[in-house]
Amino acid sequence: MRIFIVDDEPEIRKSLQDILEDENYEAEQFSSGKNFLKHLKIERPSLVLLDVWLGKEDGLSILDEIKKIYPTVPVVMISGHGTIELAVQATKKGALNFLEKPLSIAKVLEAVEEALVYSGKSEVPEIKLESDEILGNSPAIQKVKFSIAQAAATNARVFIYGENGTGKELVAKTIFKNSKRKDQPFVEVNCAALPEELIESELFGYVKGAFTGATDTRIGKFEAANGGTLFLDEICDMSLSTQAKVLRILQEQRFEKLGSTEQISVDVRIIAATNIPVEEAIKDGKFREDLYYRLNVIPITIPPLRDRKSDIPLLVDHYVRQTIAENNLSPKIIEKEAVAILENHFWPGNIRELKNVIERLCIMTVSDIIRAQDVKDSMTGFVKANDLVEKGDFKKAKEEFEKQYILKTLQTNEGNVSKTSKALGIERSHLYRKMKSLGIQAEDIHD
Repeated sequence: MRIFIVDDEPEIRKSLQDILEDENYEAEQFSSGKNFLKHLKIERPSLVLLDVWLGKEDGLSILDEIKKIYPTVPVVMISGHGTIELAVQATKKGALNFLEKPLSIAKVLEAVEEALVYSGKSEVPEIKLESDEILGNSPAIQKVKFSIAQAAATNARVFIYGENGTGKELVAKTIFKNSKRKDQPFVEVNCAALPEELIESELFGYVKGAFTGATDTRIGKFEAANGGTLFLDEICDMSLSTQAKVLRILQEQRFEKLGSTEQISVDVRIIAATNIPVEEAIKDGKFREDLYYRLNVIPITIPPLRDRKSDIPLLVDHYVRQTIAENNLSPKIIEKEAVAILENHFWPGNIRELKNVIERLCIMTVSDIIRAQDVKDSMTGFVKANDLVEKGDFKKAKEEFEKQYILKTLQTNEGNVSKTSKALGIERSHLYRKMKSLGIQAEDIHD
């Protein structure tokens, strides 16, 4: 464990280093924030002990910079003239603890041990992506970003797993934008959106002629993505016959257009994604096991929003600003109690649902302050689901949340299934199946 000590008093630095090294920790001293931050960009410590005042430098500003570079690194603040207000301010900025001078050996070691336990629970290898639009600093999302960085450095195939609305497409694009192929094409195919009779012509293209009935020749997505990346979203909805052809392309790196015998060689990186358990699809005979093993070189699982609740305040701030800018609204703030309610929601629709809720709150709330009651009103209908969560029946709770989420979206779109499926980010046929399985009747829509 390596600990950085940042203090302008040499006696304090020496004393802290001696205490830590006696406990077999590695410690390094820094007398100024400027030198410390310069070194921090090169090496990530397990813990930082940071003085509130470093001569003319403000330790709280240094804390801000630490959190920009390493959001999850634990920081313990030290002050010779601490106040409750200062301690609260430091905690809000991300400090884990606050120690007052003169320092007690026992208190220092207790704070260090607590901080390192925290670090052990949440520490993820920190990574700085060149292009990163994924919002969140939670340990769960940091793991995703680390996996993205690992995948981006290679040409290996990637399989992304995650529920609807978690951001699988964004993860695929982030891998692409940080890869060596970033200057080449990025081509997307939603396998669930294409009928079985059209998907092969979409993927492989076709030639003009009597055999295909086409009046012109068209290149397919594989050819369009040559040299770049092909993102096959919802790949488990691809027909078995098409899966066999995709497998052959992966093996041979060449294919034929429909209606042609000419071999076309391609160099395409495949990123696949699904929102259903692949093992079940294989077991049910809907997905080829050999294709799965070809694609699953680097698996990345995106956590549902309910498993990364610490990111919700950041996401809320972002979507409030975005909604206000896009809709020319007057500035709004959302009170702390309102954010707390959003943090405790189950979020069956994940980030997409959160974004929709924030848009609705910003547009429909007359006041410049979005209050807890406004959020409660927008969540009406989820009471039964929350009761089921408290009882530990997560399966039924998720079904009830999904039912209410779909009903609310249908009502917002006046029962228009096409608009609703677009808002939910799922195909219309999939929405119909969901409505049927959840027992949503047409008469429920306008309740």
